[in-house]
Amino acid sequence: MKKIVKIALVGVAVILSSFTASAQKIAHINLDSLISIMPESKTAQQAVQDYAKQLEEQVTAMQAELKTKYDDYQAKMKDMPEVVRASKEKELNDLNQRLQDFQQQAQGDYQKKSAELSKPVYEKAKKAVDAVAKENGFKYVLDTSTGLVIYNEPADDIIGLVIKKLGITPGATPVAPIAPKGGTPPPTKK
Repeated sequence: MKKIVKIALVGVAVILSSFTASAQKIAHINLDSLISIMPESKTAQQAVQDYAKQLEEQVTAMQAELKTKYDDYQAKMKDMPEVVRASKEKELNDLNQRLQDFQQQAQGDYQKKSAELSKPVYEKAKKAVDAVAKENGFKYVLDTSTGLVIYNEPADDIIGLVIKKLGITPGATPVAPIAPKGGTPPPTKK
């Protein structure tokens, strides 16, 4: 009897150790820290700074032009005929509007340029993380700078099982969306 209990305990221990051995490996990385030490990141940052400097120089030139014209207007305003004064005020307002429009456009261009230059750096870092995860058998890699999963084994996606559990037939006609309170439902595609 003692021999059977010992064999049963050894069997349970073997089964439990096999579950532990097959547990999913999870890793983490601070992707921001990785990207910040990559040489490509420093190059991209310098290019973005140079671009920002060009934009700032243009804004400064436009501001100087506006200030010069405004100071001139202020100095000569008392002696100007009404029609000339109105024309100068319109010119100043137009110049100010152009400056504001340029600043807004420059902000958008700066963000676009920054994203454009940092994208290849991010993609290179992501490829390296993916390769290391595969080489070392990690099923998931979490980015500690954002808290997001940046790598996972495609085989771990359980959407098919959940669809089956919910009794949804793939390719079935979608149900029309529910209308918001007091509104009409959005049109459905046909």
